[in-house]
Amino acid sequence: MMPDKGAITQAVQTAYSDHAKDTGGANASYIPYLASVDPSLFGVCVVTADGELFEAGDTGFEFALESISKVFSMTLAMQDVGLREFHDKVGADPTGEPFNSVMAVAMHDNKPVSPLVNAGAMSTVSLIPAESPDERWQKILDMQSAFAGREIHLSDAVNDSEQSTNFHNRAIAWLLYSGGTMYSDPMEACEVYTRQCSTLVTARDLATMGATVAARGRNPVTGKQVFDASLVPPILAEMTMEGMYTSSGDWAYKVGLPGKSGVGGGILAVMPGTLAIAAFSPPLDPVGNSVRGQKAVAQVAAALNLNIYNSTDYAEQ
Repeated sequence: MMPDKGAITQAVQTAYSDHAKDTGGANASYIPYLASVDPSLFGVCVVTADGELFEAGDTGFEFALESISKVFSMTLAMQDVGLREFHDKVGADPTGEPFNSVMAVAMHDNKPVSPLVNAGAMSTVSLIPAESPDERWQKILDMQSAFAGREIHLSDAVNDSEQSTNFHNRAIAWLLYSGGTMYSDPMEACEVYTRQCSTLVTARDLATMGATVAARGRNPVTGKQVFDASLVPPILAEMTMEGMYTSSGDWAYKVGLPGKSGVGGGILAVMPGTLAIAAFSPPLDPVGNSVRGQKAVAQVAAALNLNIYNSTDYAEQ
């Protein structure tokens, strides 16, 4: 059931005001561009499955999509190659290790086990059918734009910063290649993956992207069917298992919504059939999730009684 509009407005405004002055965490420092973003920026946004927008704070500021991009490339690959092949080749299990773990790859015979960590995300990119890296990149960019309901652009500044520091991911790509789970040239897949993380979105975009999942693949702003509705359950399952990295289990336990974070400071959560909540704040916790973003999204979800497990709100116990 869709929450009352007044309740959504109050939940968003209250979450913003309650956490606007919160401190803690630090910008990602290993990517120079992200380290330079103003840490005081903060925005909270909800977009419903019928396209209503509710927002507070810096919801129009463009920030790097980063790892949240994995959701949209995963959706594209699922649609292009089919769910069975995608599951067989990329997997659907939490690694229990950090999102950029080499050990997680080595422990699984140089194969990915989740599309929402770096190894699986690069394998996912390589799996998308294309005649060239540029064609593969354009398909990914078009999918991001379809989800957002507007044309999304690559940031040259972010991409240059990322491409010049992505040596760790290049090593992972070669490990995957040695395990037979790279389906294009590994360095091309790594380069395209890095590009997909370097696009710019706003909190409004992010909430719209999530609302497209909530609305069973139909963008609620443009009315376009972005992907087949049959993909929604596996997308949400993947987000639940690995979307918040090594704190995914805690997030499911406390908040009860499929989520995805990015080291650019974005957080996205989806209530199927109802709405999506997005937040943006650059300072991260040690796991890589936005400190204020997590608090704000969790508060909105609790205020609106949104929990796919329909359990008592953990935060009040």
